[in-house]
Amino acid sequence: MSLDGRLLTGVSVLTAVIESGNFARAAEALGITSSGVSRAVKRLEGRVGVRLLDRTTRSVALTDEGRRFYERVKPSLVTIEEAATTASGAANIVRGRLRVNMDPTVSRLMLAGRIGTFLDLHPEISLEFITREQIGDLVCDGVDVAIRFGEPTISSLIARKLVDMQMITVVARSYLERHGIPKSPNDLTDHACIHFRDPFTGQAYDWEFHKGGKITVIPTKSRLIVSDAGTMLTECIAGTGIAQVFAVVVRDLLKNGSLIQLFPDWSDEMFPLYAYYPSRQHPPAKVRAFVDFVLDAVR
Repeated sequence: MSLDGRLLTGVSVLTAVIESGNFARAAEALGITSSGVSRAVKRLEGRVGVRLLDRTTRSVALTDEGRRFYERVKPSLVTIEEAATTASGAANIVRGRLRVNMDPTVSRLMLAGRIGTFLDLHPEISLEFITREQIGDLVCDGVDVAIRFGEPTISSLIARKLVDMQMITVVARSYLERHGIPKSPNDLTDHACIHFRDPFTGQAYDWEFHKGGKITVIPTKSRLIVSDAGTMLTECIAGTGIAQVFAVVVRDLLKNGSLIQLFPDWSDEMFPLYAYYPSRQHPPAKVRAFVDFVLDAVR
């Protein structure tokens, strides 16, 4: 006999009847009607092929066959309850293997050097990073959570917006000393810009400048196109050209003077950061802890 949901439900109802003493109290405990309890017990008796209960107007009692059946299934019910309790407790414990599909920009520029802090906070975690441009198949890859920029495009995944990231335009002082200071975004048509290639379209991103509700697209030119944000930032610091980057990535470089922000009045462009989950079920504690860690880092 195969185990299905109706059989397990019938056993649960039978247990409620035995422990409460009659159908009415069992119905009240289960939140169903007395007739629903009666039907569930009858279905169970039909499945096992024997009468399990002797019924009177005032009480019920197990038959001999019913007692033997109940004595066999009761330990299993206890085991199921203990397993549920353990799983419920585990939902709040940060431990186990955590497999993360990570956007390269986040892993290399925002989390680099900080992962040890997460591991120190959660000594029972084993962390595995998959750093790639494409999100791939989270289920087939056994991934617990993915972190990606941009609006969701994969409808089969559960997406949670984490934060909006500010995009700013930066340049090294050495570049300005050689080429002069652009006064407005329109002046960039006469400057060397470092373009970043969109990993999905294969095209370089357009340079947009946002000010309140106004958006200006500037046709910048470039002799250097990269697909790695780390390379773009390194070359910008070296004075090769002007770049557009996430403000959080360069906050320390702006403070120490390695980079200078251009056009602060035109820096309202925001780019969303999302967490993707392969299931609608509540994410385990280890996933929630990592997402919170990412949020702390990017803020």
